[in-house]
Amino acid sequence: MALHIDLKDKVALVTGISKGIGAGVASVLLDAGCYISGCARSEGNKYEYFNIEKKAESLGRPIHFMKTDVTNIAELKAMVQGTIDRFGKLDILISNAGVGVFEGLENCSEDKWNYNLDLNLNSHWRLAKLCKPYLEKSDVGNIVIIGSNHGFSTIPGCSPYSVTKTALRGLIQSLAIEWGPSIRANCIAPGFIDTEQNKKWFESFPDADAERTRTEKLHPVKRIGTPEEIGGFCAFLSSQYARFITGATYLVDGGRSAVMQDD
Repeated sequence: MALHIDLKDKVALVTGISKGIGAGVASVLLDAGCYISGCARSEGNKYEYFNIEKKAESLGRPIHFMKTDVTNIAELKAMVQGTIDRFGKLDILISNAGVGVFEGLENCSEDKWNYNLDLNLNSHWRLAKLCKPYLEKSDVGNIVIIGSNHGFSTIPGCSPYSVTKTALRGLIQSLAIEWGPSIRANCIAPGFIDTEQNKKWFESFPDADAERTRTEKLHPVKRIGTPEEIGGFCAFLSSQYARFITGATYLVDGGRSAVMQDD
């Protein structure tokens, strides 16, 4: 029998949906049968979001989108309530929104440190608490937080980003042991993914193509990942095949963290 992930008529809330990993997650969850409620700081008029929106409409399951700053508790509350008002329930939370602040410990200002802590850690905790009463009523109640391989090992100058991503591993464990068995919680820690943010990173070098090639060669799989591959793992963790999985953080980085040092 073929493996089939069936999330038909489940409602998934995906943050940071307008592009990158969030858009990829939404696309795969649509394929699995979900209704999608999404948010982003932008109005969602990016090319990637436009394609996801068209796909959802073609499937007869239009996306419910709300412009939301996930560091604003009032906007978070409105977004969760808007999801319930639209769909009447919530089964899956994919807490994805975040940003990289790469300043280093000495040079980072208090404002930038606190902003990154609020966005990359606190917002996940706040959103999980707001979703908890609805997830508890679902037969699949599931939380997936998108972390980073920087939560396992990092390089100089990547704090406070790396600090917040490391903290997510502890948050996931606490969510799993305090809210189980009605809610499962796991974290995905991606490495280099082919997103707009990482394209800008490559373009910061004198030869963007050469830097991308060098980076790809650092991975045992000799390429970087796609948003849809992260979406596929989100779908699996939300499916019937993952009901014995909770409290875990999964590296999805093409083997990059297995390499002891750069070539």
